[in-house]
Amino acid sequence: MNEKLYRLGCDIGGTFTDFVLLNDQTGEIKTGKCLTTPQDPSDAVEEGIRALEATKPDFVGKLDELIHGTTLVINSIIERKGAKTGLITTKGFKDILEIGREIRYAPYDIFAEFPEPLIPRRYRVEVDERIRSDGSVLKALDPKDARKAVRALLSMGIESIAVCLLNSFENPVHEQKILEIIEKEAPGISTSISYHVLPQIKEYERTSTTVTNAYVKPLTGRYLSKLAGRLSSIGFKGKLFIMLSSGGVTSVETAAEFPVRIIESGPTAAVIAGQYYGKHFNIPEMFCFDMGGTTAKSCLIQKGVAGVVPTFEVGRVQRFMKGSGLTIQVPVVDLMEIGAGGGSIAKISKLGTLQVGPESSGAAPGPICYGRGGTAPCVTDADLVLGYLDENYFLGGEMTLNKEAARRGVEEKIAKPLGVSFIQAVWGIHDLINETMAAAAKTHIAEKGGNPKIVTISAFGGAGPVHAYGLAKKLGAPRMLIPPNAGVGSAMGFFTAPRAFDLLRSHKVSLSASDFKEIEHIFQRLEGDAGKILKKEAADDIIRYERSLDMRFVGQGSEVNVPLKTGAFTKLKREEVRRLFDDIYEKLYGRTYPESEVEFINFKVRASLPERLLQLPKLERKKGHNLNSAVKGQRLAYSPIAREFIPYTVYDRYKLFPGDAFQGPAIIEEKESTLIVGEDAHVSTDDYGFLWIDLKEVR
Repeated sequence: MNEKLYRLGCDIGGTFTDFVLLNDQTGEIKTGKCLTTPQDPSDAVEEGIRALEATKPDFVGKLDELIHGTTLVINSIIERKGAKTGLITTKGFKDILEIGREIRYAPYDIFAEFPEPLIPRRYRVEVDERIRSDGSVLKALDPKDARKAVRALLSMGIESIAVCLLNSFENPVHEQKILEIIEKEAPGISTSISYHVLPQIKEYERTSTTVTNAYVKPLTGRYLSKLAGRLSSIGFKGKLFIMLSSGGVTSVETAAEFPVRIIESGPTAAVIAGQYYGKHFNIPEMFCFDMGGTTAKSCLIQKGVAGVVPTFEVGRVQRFMKGSGLTIQVPVVDLMEIGAGGGSIAKISKLGTLQVGPESSGAAPGPICYGRGGTAPCVTDADLVLGYLDENYFLGGEMTLNKEAARRGVEEKIAKPLGVSFIQAVWGIHDLINETMAAAAKTHIAEKGGNPKIVTISAFGGAGPVHAYGLAKKLGAPRMLIPPNAGVGSAMGFFTAPRAFDLLRSHKVSLSASDFKEIEHIFQRLEGDAGKILKKEAADDIIRYERSLDMRFVGQGSEVNVPLKTGAFTKLKREEVRRLFDDIYEKLYGRTYPESEVEFINFKVRASLPERLLQLPKLERKKGHNLNSAVKGQRLAYSPIAREFIPYTVYDRYKLFPGDAFQGPAIIEEKESTLIVGEDAHVSTDDYGFLWIDLKEVR
């Protein structure tokens, strides 16, 4: 009998691919990190697994699950490397992708750029049909007209077809007929039907989301199929799951059918890990901060819960300007992402000032110190020269950094052109990226009603612990929490993410005119559809359903989400539903309007399987252990308090045990990341090996 002992988390980032191997019986954890292979991400997956096998032979055959997060989908959108896609839509709606919401993100900039639609206008065709807003047929679809439209797209060499007709969320009969025609005319071609992808009101968002799904579907399907094949070839016989943007995990088949739901697959995992730690340690306000080689992701977790939002943007032409990207209407964890990572490039702006990011050198060529052909100084180069990184212990010594090359790069490309000292230049790079992240973090925390002065910062990623101290000082945060294996912390999140899937259906009706039996029927159908998806993955588990409503005042353009308790909707009274809405609306906006009519817009169901437990292993303090055994020595590093290089004590993270405590300045090294703490910080180690850093003001 081949016993299944392990779970493996694999997170493909823009620069590095992270691995965490968990023994479910003992709680033992093994980690790994290798450079991402952009041309074929599955190369890095196989490379990392084979590297882990060197320390844990034959584990692949004992894997129960492999949970995977990837940036493949979002990168294919940003880089425009998706399939040649066509759109079939209702007559008169060919230009919906350009028209959008008729909102200018920069109202005073007459030259403002907007993102190019994923489907050029020449690949969009119309059919003369019309469904009314109540679902009744105003003009029936002519099959000949539909067949002509399909053949027109096929004649242009289209690889994937999106179908989005007006009001099809109320009645999909015409979309279903077009799907039948496509399957007859071109069996096997990739299709995305809006009623399947997003049966939701709001024409632009529904079309944009369906088009995006169609655009990335062939590429995602090929990648996941190839990945499954490569895993099988090295002996993997367990279950392969993919991380969803909403914080759950799903099967390969579901991810391949709805790739638009895994756009934020990778960044979400760190938030889920932070959410678990927030609950475990009962931290009321935790700011989860994950900084890798390309981007920094963060999320305010309140009372152990990270919020989920129904929409987000991808491929912004103005990277941090809301409204300048492609709108995607799927559930996604409410995180903030900015172009700030170890590979962020430092340069002189057109105004003659220092600029760091958002462009990144990525895994190839990477920062100058990688010695892979990079010529632009990056954040990692600055961190190395400042003494924060050990050139001989990067990735645990698997990769040697060239400190002198990094020094020359900063001197020639930054210090001399700016006419400043070398120290000012190199510290400026480090400090400016911290300032950029702090400004974005303050906005994010304020938007969620938090206070940066009371949050606990939890840092993940290869660069996160290096910059967490500087970020905390700029936010005024009093405490930091650094988990073990922080450098691959996002991959840890896979183990606590539930198997879950979200579905919705739009049906606009006022509360006073609604039929609660009809609404209960809508919920039951959604639960049935979601249940079918999860039963493919774990038929023996009990599926839990969570219901909610999107409601608004009649005439409003936006909705608020109203969670419902378990039980039949028919058991509720109209007064109860109204009270639920008023309570949430007043909490959000400060007041409500009892005399105004309200209406239902969307009916939502989240189906999930029981939570998968992660037992944090406790560390046992070794007999005769003392703190001195964890000291590796001292290293000169830059102190922003002293404004000069001072000796920092260097600690081996793997030799710190419960009860160990010390004062900064300190550098704490582990294989995948390095933690920097200043002389005003106190570090203590808890029973689980987590490092708690308390900060105070130095006057």
